[in-house]
Amino acid sequence: MSQPIRVLVVDDDFRVAGLHRDVVASRTGFTALDPVHSLGAARQAVRAHAPDLLLVDAFLPDGDGVEFIAGVDVDAFVLSAATDAATVRRALRAGALAYLTKPFDARVLAERLDRYARMRNLLATDRPLEQEQIDRALTILHGSAEPASVARSATEQRILEGLGDDEASAAEVAERVGISRATAQRHLATLAARGQVEVRLRYGTTGRPEHRYVSARG
Repeated sequence: MSQPIRVLVVDDDFRVAGLHRDVVASRTGFTALDPVHSLGAARQAVRAHAPDLLLVDAFLPDGDGVEFIAGVDVDAFVLSAATDAATVRRALRAGALAYLTKPFDARVLAERLDRYARMRNLLATDRPLEQEQIDRALTILHGSAEPASVARSATEQRILEGLGDDEASAAEVAERVGISRATAQRHLATLAARGQVEVRLRYGTTGRPEHRYVSARG
């Protein structure tokens, strides 16, 4: 079983920091560290607790949160009331994986955390990555261009039902559902881009790794 993702909230507003911590704590696979309220405390917490992800306000009493994330080797989201384009661009240049403008609904942060977890899962390998894997990881993190309200096609619904709780290849799914392998593979790729299925690689002794699919739950 993989280790939980350790998340540190850095925000000078104690109430807001607590709300963000509670969102983190509510997500399966995450551990919320005690929030900190200054960059000085954040530096100490990073050294002491080695978080996997930072949720950092752009502006803190003792310095610039964007400069902070640029200087630490830790994944980070910027959560800020600042909506000017210059700050957003600066955060992206600093390496922010997401920029959420306050105030936002707790569901927005929860969704971004879940996407981040799926992206980490896809990239959790020491083997060289194919371009398709990199593209899929970025799509999962930032979301599909397709609205979330778009209903699944009938074929995609059949594929998800055929997949069930098992891990299977495109060929195995195709056999279960009664469609061609190419059709199954195309729809599985679409479902993976939406984060509705996860892709795992099975390495044999020779040749390219086999893509295996499993339904994304939770």
